Amino acid sequence: MSSFVIKSIGNALNATSLVSSKFAAKKAIKLFASPRKGRYTEVQRQVINSSYFEELQYDSLDIATYRWVGKNKTVLLAHGWESNASRWEYILKDLKAQNYNIIALDAPAHGRSGGKQFNALLYSEFINVVAKKFKPEVLIGHSVGGMASIFCMHSYQLPSVKKMVLLGAPAHFTGVFERYKTMMGYNRRITNGMNNLVVERYGKPIDYYSAANFSESIDAKGLIIHDTNDRIIPYEDGQLFANRFKNSELISTTGFGHGLKDESLTPKIIEFINQ
Repeated sequence: MSSFVIKSIGNALNATSLVSSKFAAKKAIKLFASPRKGRYTEVQRQVINSSYFEELQYDSLDIATYRWVGKNKTVLLAHGWESNASRWEYILKDLKAQNYNIIALDAPAHGRSGGKQFNALLYSEFINVVAKKFKPEVLIGHSVGGMASIFCMHSYQLPSVKKMVLLGAPAHFTGVFERYKTMMGYNRRITNGMNNLVVERYGKPIDYYSAANFSESIDAKGLIIHDTNDRIIPYEDGQLFANRFKNSELISTTGFGHGLKDESLTPKIIEFINQ
């Protein structure tokens, strides 16, 4: 959305909050959780056409999975916000060359998976369902896919997972939430209302959902890759993971941005997996 549209929506909800702050807060959270893109384009479908497609289920929602069969380690790929499994095109060839058994999934309300709303907690449940079926030894998550992978491991301590790769992952939900509020220009009525709704729906305050803190409970080895010029998720988030995630290492890049789609990183990821 353009800055003009964003500001217009924010102003409209601020005005609405004068009548009902809770109604405005609900609308703000719904907007926050509604991806504008992420369904497949015709070009993106070509990436997954070579895979074996299978649908799993969580709470009456379809989970779209894609598998490229191999005899080596099983690797599960979790994409980020407003994306889908096709984002892994840049790395698939090299992973296939290692004869990995590759699994990718589409997040809630993304790709071919079901739902209209997205959040990292729901995504973590999708990842858990897929992981329990395919028993991956490696989890690779980009952006919120990395956060959701941490949430999943914290909740379920999946025994098959021995290694995790976090690509530009947000270290805490508070930062993501606050950046959204600031971008939209929401007033105090809405921001307080959003915080209260999170507690009502999930039973915990926003600052409880810290992927960095949750990573302290994970025994798997971690590889954290974050760009110093990431304009979506600050580099400090990568540093925080490196400080909290025991048995992890941080690779800092410059110039690869939030996407981190650079082939020079692939050998480092493969080396980490094969260690």
